[in-house]
Amino acid sequence: MSVRSAKQRQIRGFNFTAQMRNLCADMVARLPDLAHIDLDRVAITFTQARNRHGHGIQATTTPMRFEHGSLTTRRRGREYTVQRLYDENGVEILYIISFYLPRFQNHSLQEKVATIVHELWHISPHFDGDLRRFHGRCYAHGGRQSSYDRQVDAIADRWWKLTPSPALYEFLRFSFRELEQKFGGVYGTKIPHPKLLPVT
Repeated sequence: MSVRSAKQRQIRGFNFTAQMRNLCADMVARLPDLAHIDLDRVAITFTQARNRHGHGIQATTTPMRFEHGSLTTRRRGREYTVQRLYDENGVEILYIISFYLPRFQNHSLQEKVATIVHELWHISPHFDGDLRRFHGRCYAHGGRQSSYDRQVDAIADRWWKLTPSPALYEFLRFSFRELEQKFGGVYGTKIPHPKLLPVT
């Protein structure tokens, strides 16, 4: 499976995923907390939210490996692997970060930035295709979601204190409808969710 990007096509409107990548690149380049991330191996996509309500999933990070970066896992006594994903240059993708539109875009600027950091922080410090893991049953966020959120807020605050260029995050000031009206549409990269495949 390969990433199909809209960036090469002449489409009228705002390229959401291209601008989101620029924003993430700035965070990764300037924040030591995120310095382990190689964005060349991270696909940034959007997916259609089923409704326009504000509550619900804002974004997700999909790892392309299992625990400790393993290519396989066992479930109910059977071994599985995940469908591999490559970019246009044949580079294998290790993570997919998806933003749910229009829902994500209809929150405050501060909430959107915190959501972006939240997803980037999920990426393992080993950058091995697995998620950052915490002790306990809820390995993705740790024992308390509030503790994870405090870490995310602290990282987001450090980014704001670096006075990033407003051109990077200006698009986050708009609601989805405002973004559509301003640019005549919103588009970007979309990727089907990778399939879990049995190992034969």
